[in-house]
Amino acid sequence: MNRFPLALRFAAAAALSFLVAAGASGQAPVAAPTERPAPGSVIKAIALDASVEERILALDPEHITDADVRSTLAAGPAPRIMLFHGGVYPVHLLMESFSRFLTGMGYPEERIRDAGDGSLSRSPYEPSDRQAGLIAWYYEHEGVRPILIGHSQGGIQVVKILHELAGSFGDRLRVFNPLRGEFEERTTIIDPLTGRERPIVGVSVACAAAVGTGGWALALPIHWMVLSRVRSIPDTVDEFTGYRIGIDFFAWDGPGLEGVKTFHAAGKANVRNVTLPAEYSHVFVPGTAELAEDPAVRDWINAFDPDNPASSSPPQERGVSNIMWAADVWHSIKRHWTLEAQRFVRARRAAAN
Repeated sequence: MNRFPLALRFAAAAALSFLVAAGASGQAPVAAPTERPAPGSVIKAIALDASVEERILALDPEHITDADVRSTLAAGPAPRIMLFHGGVYPVHLLMESFSRFLTGMGYPEERIRDAGDGSLSRSPYEPSDRQAGLIAWYYEHEGVRPILIGHSQGGIQVVKILHELAGSFGDRLRVFNPLRGEFEERTTIIDPLTGRERPIVGVSVACAAAVGTGGWALALPIHWMVLSRVRSIPDTVDEFTGYRIGIDFFAWDGPGLEGVKTFHAAGKANVRNVTLPAEYSHVFVPGTAELAEDPAVRDWINAFDPDNPASSSPPQERGVSNIMWAADVWHSIKRHWTLEAQRFVRARRAAAN
């Protein structure tokens, strides 16, 4: 992908923005704004026939093909993907590019857009307790746990949200309703799979990722609350992947800094650390929309094995900027999409029996 025409669109705004920054198939229907789901109602609301359920349960989460995505996973429940862009205008356009990559790879667009305002990406300056309350609302109403992906300051925000859910900053969180755009006066949800009431603190997400996290952005007061915890991942995520760029001046990262830049589990979360090629740009790494337009590139991405990334080389004859990041993230999304769908189907069958 040629990023230079896009770069020209960013150049004029970026310098000034540094100053400003300091200051339906297979998916659960969205409930009415004042409606709290009744126990067991969410897993009954999705129309899945037995053949789709069987195909979902037969999937191998580690080996999901394009056909699996489009004919099986797309027919079942899909986690809400919450994207968090960096803090310098107009980098939200790059996360929107990544959202187009996801839809091009077969992910349902309605599960990327915010249920309230329809946005494709969220600001890292929004209150993290509100976003934690929003995660609880999505899980309660949709029956599958969300996926979080953050770029630059958005990555800091992802870690902050995980700590909000873990109770690191307080033992009470309120539900945030995206349809009304306001908090609900309750600190519990009805778990859609068990039908039991549970507090929001302790709700977890399926997986999360952060790329290019740290550096000067941690000096902003809005991020001070997570400063001492930004590399520590709590148990409110099943799998977290931290992506470092080999040389990253924005994140103050480079060779020899592994001791201070490596993410680690505070408990039992599965934490991965991946180093991307040094030639990748901190600013432009989410710019991946064009990767999904080429069938040969899509095939390579779908076949990517994160446990053996050197097993095949990207198709160099085509524009494949940021393909290693896109392929690794997409593999994680497919894996946890599958696991969440299987979890949903098993709970649905258990309730029926």
